[in-house]
Amino acid sequence: MSQSPQELRTESNSSSLKFNAVAEWWDEYIAYDSLKKAIYQLEKQRASGEHPYADLESNERTSLIGRQDSSSTDAIFIPLLDHELKRITLFYGAKEAEVLNELAGLEEMVKEQDEAGPVTDDHYMHDIDEDDEDEDEDDDDSPTRSRTRTHTPPGNGRDPSTSARGGRRKSRHQRRYSAASSDDLADLEASITSLRQSAHAQPSSRDDGASMSPVGRARRLVTKLRDSVSSSAGLSESVWTSRSNYAMDIRLLFKRRITTLYVSVTSLKSYVEVNYSGFRKILKKYDKVTESELKDQYLCEVVEQALPFSQRSKDTLNDAITRLVNLYEKCVTQGDMRAAQRQLKLYQREHVAWERDTIWKQMIGRARRGEEDETDDFLSGPVVLKESEKALIALRTPVGRLRVTRRMVSLLVAVGVFVTLLSVQTVDGVAANRCFAILVFATIMWATEAIPLFVTSILVPLLMACLRVIRNPEGEILAVPDATKYIFSVMFSPTIMLLIGGFTIASAISKTNIDRLLITRVLSLAGTKPNTVLLAFMGVSCFASMWISNVAAPTLCFTLIRPMLRTLPPRSTFAPCLILAIALAANIGGQSSPISSPQNLIALQYMDPPVDWARWFAVAIPVSTISIVLIWLLLIVSYRPARSPDGEGDIEIKPVRAAKDKFTGKQYWVVFVCLVTIGLWCVEHEIEWLVGDMGIIAIIPIVAFFSTGVLKKDDFEQFLWTVVFLAMGGIALGKGVTSSGLLDSMRDHIRGLVSNLSLYSVVMVLSLVVLVVSTFISHTIASVLLVPIAQEVGAQLPGDQSNLLIFITGLVCSTGMGMPVSGFPNQTAATQEDELGQLYLSNIDFLKNGVPASIIATLVVSTVGFLLMKVVGYEFFFSSSGAASELFCRI
Repeated sequence: MSQSPQELRTESNSSSLKFNAVAEWWDEYIAYDSLKKAIYQLEKQRASGEHPYADLESNERTSLIGRQDSSSTDAIFIPLLDHELKRITLFYGAKEAEVLNELAGLEEMVKEQDEAGPVTDDHYMHDIDEDDEDEDEDDDDSPTRSRTRTHTPPGNGRDPSTSARGGRRKSRHQRRYSAASSDDLADLEASITSLRQSAHAQPSSRDDGASMSPVGRARRLVTKLRDSVSSSAGLSESVWTSRSNYAMDIRLLFKRRITTLYVSVTSLKSYVEVNYSGFRKILKKYDKVTESELKDQYLCEVVEQALPFSQRSKDTLNDAITRLVNLYEKCVTQGDMRAAQRQLKLYQREHVAWERDTIWKQMIGRARRGEEDETDDFLSGPVVLKESEKALIALRTPVGRLRVTRRMVSLLVAVGVFVTLLSVQTVDGVAANRCFAILVFATIMWATEAIPLFVTSILVPLLMACLRVIRNPEGEILAVPDATKYIFSVMFSPTIMLLIGGFTIASAISKTNIDRLLITRVLSLAGTKPNTVLLAFMGVSCFASMWISNVAAPTLCFTLIRPMLRTLPPRSTFAPCLILAIALAANIGGQSSPISSPQNLIALQYMDPPVDWARWFAVAIPVSTISIVLIWLLLIVSYRPARSPDGEGDIEIKPVRAAKDKFTGKQYWVVFVCLVTIGLWCVEHEIEWLVGDMGIIAIIPIVAFFSTGVLKKDDFEQFLWTVVFLAMGGIALGKGVTSSGLLDSMRDHIRGLVSNLSLYSVVMVLSLVVLVVSTFISHTIASVLLVPIAQEVGAQLPGDQSNLLIFITGLVCSTGMGMPVSGFPNQTAATQEDELGQLYLSNIDFLKNGVPASIIATLVVSTVGFLLMKVVGYEFFFSSSGAASELFCRI
């Protein structure tokens, strides 16, 4: 399950500061994580009533801010801020003096070079000629060239100011002068001195014209003619404009030093901005958590008066940047200011991009691409793999090491069973036998998750078309082209459109923050009594799961309870009780509306005719409400969450603060469209002549939200398309089972199993089977496998009870919550950790409370739900009017 936007915003503060930090100065930035932990500790001390000065040797207050009415938490937190500010100020002062001294020395060297003037370089011409002759040999092997490359800005490694010809000439000079890569002014000065001595030296005996190549002699002649023309014309030439090789080497040396210093100054400026952002964010968090008003005053009176954040420092850095641009303009771009600014900014951007491409970022990228391996990461410790990804056997082969995982074993077993069933006649009929093999293969693949669930679903229509399991109404096997058209025509059904419409409503509610506004306002009324707060969160989690899916709803609730959990006493049972309660309530919410979970939509797909929303609510809401109350009582008895850990009295819960934002026009528009859509879904049977199916109504929110800008293209791309394809594969499998004749072959066996059982006995047996299956595998997969069976079982009962059994199966699929892997809410709850990284819940918590809760919820569905299905729209659930009259008489 992906994180909610609120979680991402909360967790991104620290990582965003690190992402914008200079890697070499990593330890010199504000200690955001440490300050955040201190805030949470202060929050816990306030809630527990501990003396706020317990961790201080003295009640010292900052000397920079004279708050006579400071709270106890301010008196503790301000010295922590002062310490960070002092450390940052000392570092900044040292770095500022360093770069300013280097800048002054660089300007002095430029001035000296101006006074020295240009130098002729016959000696250079001969050396370049020799370089041309063996350029191919030296191009890759020169150690000085490789050293120079390490200082080339990242990116394409090419100097943006040089042409192809200039770049070629520059590479030769880079090979010749290793000192060009030095970052120290003393080395730079030594390099320039060496160049001058080399340029003024008399050519040796090997420099006469006879020993030079024709190209070298031609270049020398051109240079002499150019110098002669310049002298006769009275033109003055400086080292910055001369085209001699000596001048180009000098410009190259200064260019490197200027760009390196420019990057240092801009990095220091970024250092100031990032730390100021860090102070602002940590103070904002402090004010929010402790309900203080420290942020504006501390920033204005303390932070902005410190050296790094003062106006004088900003002016100093801006002036240094201007001076470096001027130097670059003079030494490199020959008076072109725009080119100087453009090239220096390019170096800065490339440097930033290089700094950000650090090891931890690469590890994140690997994790997103699924490249984790069973090795230790020096940044985050051992990488924890899923149980199915751990190696069972490691074999060494001639082509490398082979890791045999549980997934690989499951895949081999599934393929072996599939091939065997295709070879053995298990069911009467060729198409039915092949369909049975596909059904068993898909069941194993889904149950073991040997490959992703949606991939198995996509594989189903491929196997059905290629193995020719689809028949026409006359019983003839369709050709592959006709079978393909049929399978794809049934996969994208109105039910799939209903699922996409549900995703659209959930996305709009979440993006406009309506869910958070409403939930916080409801929870703010819950008070401070643990049992009341527990019931309030369960109700909110259940209700939210009806509209924003039982995947996103628990994640949102877990985000809201974090401040509350931080204030609880150590070893309090309220924390695990609340987390488990939210997960169980979200599972129950998965049965409350047709769009709250895929299993409900799959049940609707098999109903004939499908139940409308009004009847669904009439059955599901009372069932969910009763289940929530009974599970709440179970958790109170099991955890006793109100009792304090020391057994003295009850704990008091920190109340949830309601969001103060007012509804905007966009939020009112979203609420209006959602209510209209849900209303039309409720009366769909009455307006069927107009809309045809609920899938058509689902188009309304899609058009309304995407056409008005409430949702964007990116929102559409983030829909749970894996769930959509999972449902499509389940629909295709169900149609294949029916079309191939496999269901007809199973009918006699099913009739024999249920012939001596009453309707209610069948309901109880079916509920038990569905509960067990949905506990250990995905709820959606359980519905894919069991709903067709429920349909056929119901068809064999007197009066055709298909719709009733399908409805019960869909509801019971959401009640399987006895294991950590039972549904998305349980999986999310199982990963919740406290501040020390300890998990709140263990497998014992799920077994001790999840299993009884599953049994309670299943019994409610099979008793209260069964009675409501008979009371509400009895003629709908039973297609036979004669059977309906008979049962009415019995009632």
